[in-house]
Amino acid sequence: MAQLINLLGAGLGILLFLVIIVLPAVKIVKQWERGVVLRLGRYVGTRSPGLNLIIPYLDRMFKVDTRVETMVVEPQEVITGDNVTVQVDAVAYFQVINPEAAVMKVMDYVKATTQIALTTLRSVLGQSELDTLLAHRDRINGMLQQIIDSHTEPWGVQVTAVEVKDVLLPENLQRAMARQAEAERERRAKVVHALGEFQAAEKLAEAAHIIATEPISLQLRYLQTMVEMAGERTSTIIPMPLEIAKTVQDALAARRLVPAS
Repeated sequence: MAQLINLLGAGLGILLFLVIIVLPAVKIVKQWERGVVLRLGRYVGTRSPGLNLIIPYLDRMFKVDTRVETMVVEPQEVITGDNVTVQVDAVAYFQVINPEAAVMKVMDYVKATTQIALTTLRSVLGQSELDTLLAHRDRINGMLQQIIDSHTEPWGVQVTAVEVKDVLLPENLQRAMARQAEAERERRAKVVHALGEFQAAEKLAEAAHIIATEPISLQLRYLQTMVEMAGERTSTIIPMPLEIAKTVQDALAARRLVPAS
């Protein structure tokens, strides 16, 4: 009986040892994580993925996710450089490249990156005009990415991309832009029509010059028109000018004078 009690006591002691000493010393770091270890409040190293052992109650490990994180910037009301109020929402992609700095140089790097993205979005769009925001969004995205990344780099956070997703315009401004676009399309249509009339007039002038120098071309054109009208199978009386009739008679007379071969 005493031996059984001793075994139970030894087993209980081993279990307490495992719970109190061994379990706190075992830390598993996932493949996409890094473990920043502080010993008595001082940085002693960054642990790689896998099974890691630390000194219980003296060391403390902070796990940092190094995967790319997506941050959605909620719609913000911004006044552009030309005093137009718009609502803009964006999305930013960032990741931790220096786990040590992300733990020791900023309290919450996700919250800090979000706030710097909000302020930078308002600042950059407030200096840009509406036409630039609508037509050159790639330039705006590049500027946002560079400015935000310059602020987060000391924290060990790299901003890989910033994209302005949507720009919501007031209804009155949308109607004004629609009227402007319609007027622009009408202007282009009128210009194209005028250009066609001008080119047609040039060609008619060239044709008139040719007809003036070669009167027979007008007669040939008249005969071609008669052939086209005759092909429609309608009974139509077409008057023949005297000049064309005389030309036809001369041609027939010349043919009679030519002996058959």
